[in-house]
Amino acid sequence: MTRARLSEKAIKLIDGKNFGNLAFVMSDGSPHVSPVWVDREGDLILVNTAEGRAKAKYLKTNHRVALSIFNQQNPYEKVVIRGRVLDMTNKGAEEHSNKLSMKYLGTSKNPHHQPGVGRILVRIEPERVVNE
Repeated sequence: MTRARLSEKAIKLIDGKNFGNLAFVMSDGSPHVSPVWVDREGDLILVNTAEGRAKAKYLKTNHRVALSIFNQQNPYEKVVIRGRVLDMTNKGAEEHSNKLSMKYLGTSKNPHHQPGVGRILVRIEPERVVNE
């Protein structure tokens, strides 16, 4: 499928201090939704997770995802993005986690990071963007 461009609304919501809800499928076929901090690199969506988490495990085996992001001030302003995981890497993941911590918490280091647990940077390629 062709990569979709992020709409102006999607860019505004991703660039703002708004949470996302990342949906993916577990190995038994059941759906799972996880709240995430979101960022972007051009039209790619970036999320971050810790090694050993459900996201890390299941996104490696099934790359299809859906992500909803809503305005924290007006939850009726939202966007839904369907896409695929393009890449998962440890390279730059710690720095990205700290960047997200600054965006969402105003702290230069992610206080939720557990020492000795690696971080994973997930790049998502949008295939469909639905402005709602």
